[in-house]
Amino acid sequence: MIPPIANNFVAGETEAEALDHVEELNERGVKGILNLLGEHYDDRADADADADAYIDLADGLARRDLDGCISVKPSQIGLEVSDIAFEENLARIVEAADCFVWVDMEDHDTVDRTLDAFERHARETDGNVGVCVQANLKRTGDTLERLADCPGKVRLVKGAYDPPAEIAYKEKSKVDEMYREYLTYMFEEFDDGIAVGSHDPAMVEFAQELYEDHGTPFEIQMLTGVRESAQFELADEYEVYQYIPYGSKWFSYFYRRIRERKANALFALRAIVSP
Repeated sequence: MIPPIANNFVAGETEAEALDHVEELNERGVKGILNLLGEHYDDRADADADADAYIDLADGLARRDLDGCISVKPSQIGLEVSDIAFEENLARIVEAADCFVWVDMEDHDTVDRTLDAFERHARETDGNVGVCVQANLKRTGDTLERLADCPGKVRLVKGAYDPPAEIAYKEKSKVDEMYREYLTYMFEEFDDGIAVGSHDPAMVEFAQELYEDHGTPFEIQMLTGVRESAQFELADEYEVYQYIPYGSKWFSYFYRRIRERKANALFALRAIVSP
């Protein structure tokens, strides 16, 4: 059982709990992006099992007529087993899913294989696949130029991984600067498919300003348990998605959330000391 503290950041351990969470969000105008927790598998059987689970999850969304989609991690569906395992499982998921499929971005050394897979499936499905790119990587400007005319969606995040300094910006102010620069390029050069993956009010406001200037459709994406009141408020005017992790591997995810943000740590501490 997930303790109450962690339950603020994870939707539950089962598919049914995750789907119930999406239904509750839909009632308040927010859409869901479901992610089954798991990553860095080196066994094909584990990767195949999670790929099967995603197919079932997509079927559950359709069966319950919920407004949501799924998001998979490459290392979860076979990237660290072999390129063939990853490609076969992603193809199975994209073909079977009656919903949008996001492909998360992981460590810097997986960027090229992830982008190649995304672009192929995005073009084959006429845009029913999305990918995440990280503003802290120095290569992201070139990546966005490559993806500007590709169908599908691109989620811009600041970057939660810790790549080497020679390929990534390390100072927060520089990452913020590049996030603004990349977001500006996307609103100017992309026809649609822009996803603003940020909890930073300044970045969300900047996206709103760019939308007013350019009119390019965009959506806002935030995590479960982080600025949820803002998510519901923004949903009154904009398309808002909540990224919803769930599953039995919740502890490592919860631990990362606490380590990443001081605000999360204070939130958890208040939950411990308050009745």
